[in-house]
Amino acid sequence: MTTTFPDVTISTDRLVLRPFEEEDVTALTEMMNDEQVTAWTSAPHPYTHADAHAWTTRHSHAERTEGRGIVLAVTEFLTQRLVGIVHLRNTNWHTRATEVRYVTAPWARGEGYASESVLAVAGWLFRDRGFERLELRTAADNTASQQVAQKIGCISEGVLRNAWIVRTQTPDGGWADTRTDLIVWSLVPEDLDEGDGYDGFDSFDSYEGYARSSAFPQREGANGHPVGADWK
Repeated sequence: MTTTFPDVTISTDRLVLRPFEEEDVTALTEMMNDEQVTAWTSAPHPYTHADAHAWTTRHSHAERTEGRGIVLAVTEFLTQRLVGIVHLRNTNWHTRATEVRYVTAPWARGEGYASESVLAVAGWLFRDRGFERLELRTAADNTASQQVAQKIGCISEGVLRNAWIVRTQTPDGGWADTRTDLIVWSLVPEDLDEGDGYDGFDSFDSYEGYARSSAFPQREGANGHPVGADWK
């Protein structure tokens, strides 16, 4: 049984999803220090150049090589500018199920990039990799992320009570942790078969020769990796 995803690029009319590169460090650092990213994710704050360098050169690639999932940098087709991240994680190779998390850069929000990139990954996952379930979890108050789930055809399955920690800004400009519920969403192949989910997302190309390390050291105080299911 295959227990790792292949190196891959996924192309849509507007986007190219590819493995992270060291050249993404500056754009990633800027994106991850956005207030909405800080609020809804467990990414380190402030998010430093060193954090971004570790993510682009080691951590994101170890997700694939160590069998947990795959991380794709979302870029504009025309400008090659970093739009965001799509991250498949907690992959169960026996049940062919995985969880998706995503983030969109502040400048790119409102353009439909999050739904386009996640739907493209879902099409590849179901059609080319034989998966049977894609799961999303969104913080109860993160309506923007919930709209992405609804737009791509996800079904809301229920609520995990008190299951996540978000950050809220304090009067002095700092951040405080607050517990929240998580809404669980799912997408299965039949959900895309019923509509036109695969249309426009049919270019899946191999991405070979990318040098990487399997080392995956954890930064003290960071929970998981710098992407979140409820990112915008």
